[in-house]
Amino acid sequence: MSRLQVVSGKGGTGKTTVAAALALALATEGKRTLLVEVEGRQGIAQLFETEALPYEERKIAVAPGGGEVYALAIDPELALLDYLQMFYKLGGAGRALRKLGAIDFATTIAPGLRDVLLTGKACEAVRRKDRSGKFAYDYVVMDAPPTGRITRFLNVNDEVAGLAKIGPIHNQAQAVMRVLKSPETAVHLVTLLEEMPVQETADGIAELRAARLPVGRVIVNMVRPEVLDAADLELVRTVGRSSVAQALSAAGLGGARRGGNAEKLVDPLLAQAAEYAERYALEQEQRAVLGELGLPLNELPLLAEGMDLAGLYELATELRKQELS
Repeated sequence: MSRLQVVSGKGGTGKTTVAAALALALATEGKRTLLVEVEGRQGIAQLFETEALPYEERKIAVAPGGGEVYALAIDPELALLDYLQMFYKLGGAGRALRKLGAIDFATTIAPGLRDVLLTGKACEAVRRKDRSGKFAYDYVVMDAPPTGRITRFLNVNDEVAGLAKIGPIHNQAQAVMRVLKSPETAVHLVTLLEEMPVQETADGIAELRAARLPVGRVIVNMVRPEVLDAADLELVRTVGRSSVAQALSAAGLGGARRGGNAEKLVDPLLAQAAEYAERYALEQEQRAVLGELGLPLNELPLLAEGMDLAGLYELATELRKQELS
């Protein structure tokens, strides 16, 4: 089981929600999970209904069976201070650089450096051990950038290692890539059963594979319940209006005479059925496309009551049922 679980997806697919549910699912039965946010949106805090996350690892939830979920919102400037202290022992000089704005300047003019710091901090948490030699976290889940940027984001350390041939920067970049390109890591992509998200997912998987980054599985989010099966849809296509009116009347929804309650219901009912049939066909097409990607597939339901903390636990339970781990 990969210890670093990276979650990406097209904007609007609910990747942050899926990452949070995954962290809860992996923490079940006494496990300890770190949920990492790298985009500065404080989406994790909102989902867990807690205050904004600082740049420190804070427990935010208890999973079924006593497991714990910690969260960390990585600040690139503070991560750079950590880096400078770790490798160059700058101490107070590093803090002075921050006051002068040098660190903000560095991460702004070199966006690749920002990604190096973000991935480096997450991989440090994966490798970290306590005094007894046990890993500090059983799993680290990263709520990563969207699909269009995920390959460059994860692969930036390869570029840095190539530019800096020797020294601590080179060594750090290589250490990060050893984690990201190993079985310790799995990159999951979140999608919806819609053409654009599915196409972006397929493109993202191709890019990840070309970069030799380990692709995990596809998670289809917000799947609507199946109201009609294939036999029902065939009946919708062939049944006549009068038969529908008679069935409605038999169900106690008014007389079958023209102008009666049942008659008035026929056209709206058939229109809704036709709309559902069209959406069902499109969703089946997208399932077929996803099936051709050759990856494990998970589906998470659309929650009728909307997303709240209870809903998050419900999704985590669903992921455990589907044996995501």
